[in-house]
Formats: sequence, C-alpha cells, structure tokens
Amino acid sequence: MAGIYLHIPFCKKACHYCNFHFSTSLQLRGEMVECIAAEAVLQRSYLQGQPVGTVYFGGGTPSLIGPEAIQRLLDVLRQHYDILPDAEITLEANPDDLSPESLRAFRATGVNRLSIGVQSFFEEDLKWMNRAHHAEQSIDCLKEARAAGFDNFSIDLIYGGPTLTDERWQANIRQAVALDIPHLSCYALTVEPGTALDHFIQHHKIPPIDPDRAAKHFGILMEALETAGYEHYEISNFALPGKRSKHNSSYWQGKHYLGLGPSAHSFNGISRQWNIANNPLYIQSIKKETVPFEIEMLSPSMALNEHIMISLRTEAGCQLETVAARFGADKRSALLAASREFIRKGWMRQDDDRLTLTREGKFFADGIAAALFF
Repeated sequence: MAGIYLHIPFCKKACHYCNFHFSTSLQLRGEMVECIAAEAVLQRSYLQGQPVGTVYFGGGTPSLIGPEAIQRLLDVLRQHYDILPDAEITLEANPDDLSPESLRAFRATGVNRLSIGVQSFFEEDLKWMNRAHHAEQSIDCLKEARAAGFDNFSIDLIYGGPTLTDERWQANIRQAVALDIPHLSCYALTVEPGTALDHFIQHHKIPPIDPDRAAKHFGILMEALETAGYEHYEISNFALPGKRSKHNSSYWQGKHYLGLGPSAHSFNGISRQWNIANNPLYIQSIKKETVPFEIEMLSPSMALNEHIMISLRTEAGCQLETVAARFGADKRSALLAASREFIRKGWMRQDDDRLTLTREGKFFADGIAAALFF
C-alpha cells in the first residue's frame, strides 16, 4: 500500500524552534486548497494505481483551514485514487483549533486519527516556544477528542529545552500516561539554522541547548513509557499496543508515497522529489498545470544508506537478508563486519539475521548509522 501526504503551509504563529515551510498569513488559504486539489489530479499517475492505505494532513497546521477544506481535499483524493475503506487518515492539529464542534466536523470528513501538537503541559514552556495555545487547552482538547469519537490519536512532546526541568519532564510524561494517550511522538529540541531559536542563541540572548539535558530526558522517557506499557517502535515514537502510526511506519518501511502541496516530498522507490517551498510560486505553477518540483535519482549506495538509517531507528531493525537481496551479499557481509564494534560496545545487537540498537545505542542512533554508511 502507498501513502499520500498533504502539506498545509499555514500557522497562526511561528514557533521559535520550527523550520518547516509555512506562512502566518492566511491570505492565500482558499487558493492553496484548490491548488493542492489540482495537484492531486495532475499527479494521479505517480503511485501507478497502488491502493492508498494512509493519508496524512501535515504542515503547518492543517486544522487551521477547517473541516470544509479538509473535506474538499479528501473528496478529490477519493475521486482520483484508490483510497482503501479502512485507510488511516491523520490530521495534524493544534489544541487551540479544536473544539467539540470542530472535532465532530473533522470526524465527519473521514479523518480517523489526530496528531495534536501539545509540546508541553506547562505554560512556561509553551510561552518560551512561542506556541499559540495554553496548557489547559491541551488537556481539554484531548478529552474532547475522545468524546468526539477519536480513539486513535497522538500527541507531540518536546524535551531538552532550557525551561524544562527533569521534574517537569517527568510530570509531562505522567500526564500523558494518566490521560491514556494512545501514541506519543517525542522530540529533542534542536537548533535549526534560520529559526528564531538559532537567532537568539547566535546573539547570546539565550544559552546554547544542553545536549546532556536532552540525553537525560530521553533516558527518563524510555524508562517511564516502557513501564507504562508503551512500545518504543521508533526512536521518537511510542505507542500502546495496536496504536502505531501506519503512515509514518510506511516511511520507515520504504513504501511509496506522494506528497502534495508546497515543500512536500514524494518517493517511488527509485527517486525522490520535492515541491518548491514558496506559496505564491507554487500556486502560480499549479494554475499553469505544472507541478514545480526538483528530483533526485537514488544511486544504489544512497538507497542502501537510507535503508540503514531508517531501519536502525525502528524496533524491527535492519534485516541482513533484505540487505543481501536488495544490494548484494557483499554489502551484507560488509555491514555486519562494520557493526561488530558497536555490538562489542553494547550499542547494537545481532539476533539471527537482524541488527537492532540497544537502549544505550539509541542515544547514538544517528552517529551509528552514519558510521555504517557505504
């Protein structure tokens, strides 16, 4: 099965840490929705008729465009793609955009999963991040989401920030567990070039982010959620049994997906392409019935390195038989040989024909993967 991702490039505010493509002006909202719908028609052959098992509205803040726009886009997808009856349809949302009425309306469109940008249950953290919502709105909207019929939803939490003490991070985790959140995506605060956070640090308005704090928080997170019965199925993702994200899992499994909207990425197994990250230029191009994208053909070594990187981030790990079948037996042997040092350190484990990271190794996931690249 394939997936479809739709990038909705609008937000109420610019969070200090965010480097995703978005605009805080909603002036082009109506035109953008129609152009994304038009791109869906222009790109209808990209997935070559594969059934679509997941649809994901990301951004940006997709909940900001409202249920009618989401319905419009889903209607177009259902008309031109083979959307499976039980497809997972996820909507990213912020707590301040959700109410009992809007939740019921989103549910009526066919959206059956929410990804809610909570980030923290503490007001001080939210203000520091420049989030648009308040702490109490998060708890209210999560309860309202369940009351509206959503039994499959996720929240985002950010750790490692200067306002987040160990005790407050533990309290964030306890709150999520107490609310019986089915899925958590938890990310270390990173400094991306060009963001407000980067500017503040460069101009000494705030101190640099402490990597030791983030590492400690990651350790606290893994232990607490394992105790609470969550499956740590990808470095940043934890789920109660049966509540893993099917859409994000398809990325890590190398399945094909189509990205619609400005800055959206697509992958068909042999190449990767990405749309222009400029709202006016995207709209101008789509109105001329041209999709504005760049493309990169994947060499065998690029494809192998990507497979190593994404598979090692998951609980399933890197299957050596798969490496041999796709890239050659010599690559399997070379990968296993390069892994032995990390196995000796206790950062990796070999179980039959599978390589996985240990809990200790998860702290060094990116560095280990890079060291194994061909």
